[in-house]
Amino acid sequence: MAVRRILQADEIVVRQKAKKVRDFGPSLKALVDDMVETMRAAPGIGLAAPQIGVPLRVIVVELPQGEKEEQERGKLFVICNPKVVKSWGEEEGDEGCLSLPGYVGEVKRASRVTVKGQDLKGKEIRVKAQSLLARALQHEIDHLNGMLFTARLESIDKLRRLEKAEEEAELAI
Repeated sequence: MAVRRILQADEIVVRQKAKKVRDFGPSLKALVDDMVETMRAAPGIGLAAPQIGVPLRVIVVELPQGEKEEQERGKLFVICNPKVVKSWGEEEGDEGCLSLPGYVGEVKRASRVTVKGQDLKGKEIRVKAQSLLARALQHEIDHLNGMLFTARLESIDKLRRLEKAEEEAELAI
């Protein structure tokens, strides 16, 4: 396992659509191990493979222990080829991004989602999520489509630079 460099928003791979995972072998497991270590070291709550320069449809999400959503707290979600198949409601909330450090923006997202994908062995999985987990899954799936959260801002006025103390306390998706 290794902590990899997180690409910044202006780098090409972050802005391109990722390719479908077809090989569910040891190299995928090694990639996911690196993604989890990188996400935790950042620190963040989610990471998409393109953010570390790998153009594959793989995401990892892990809510911090202190989150209210008890059943998802501290649970690691690894999803290959994820797709939102159902969504409900709408809520606006702050989002940050490991590829755009020091900034947060108010983004509207579905408040609940069902995401379909595959696990590390290629077996189909479904994840039903709400609140922060739903937001994080949608954010990471956007990365797989070459989209940053800034593209979902209603206005550039909804983006703000964090003060240094805020930045250190903020967990990015």
